[in-house]
Amino acid sequence: MANLRLEELSASNALAANKLTLRRGQEQFVIPPSYAIADAYIDPTTSWPRVVLKDDKVVGFIRGNFDPDATQEEFQSCVWRVHVAADQQGQGVGTFAVLALADEARQRGFTKLTALWEPGDDGPELFFTNIGFEVSGQTQYGEKLGVLKL
Repeated sequence: MANLRLEELSASNALAANKLTLRRGQEQFVIPPSYAIADAYIDPTTSWPRVVLKDDKVVGFIRGNFDPDATQEEFQSCVWRVHVAADQQGQGVGTFAVLALADEARQRGFTKLTALWEPGDDGPELFFTNIGFEVSGQTQYGEKLGVLKL
């Protein structure tokens, strides 16, 4: 992971982030990056959008949200979106991005980071639990809620 770095989402890298491809079957679990990119500008005070670069190529995208005043506790410090290019999955890109987000959450004074995901065979549950998230429940819509203690 030594050649991975984060860069703030910008006009110069947004197109590359939007073109990230997923493995077959993963599309049903992820909203397209263009939605997350647009979301990032709705409230720039709480949004934390970053691209992951491997050398100089965009290979991933992560968006976190930090809102200590959010009425739903799971949205106070959370992973909002994670996308990793299909050919880069399994190489530490997603882990690098989520752990960087966790570090940012810790620096902002949060004691946990949450993530929501759709259950399913090709879903991200194993990814999140391998990083250290513990399933702590589910939403009224059936999404699983994971918590990473910081």
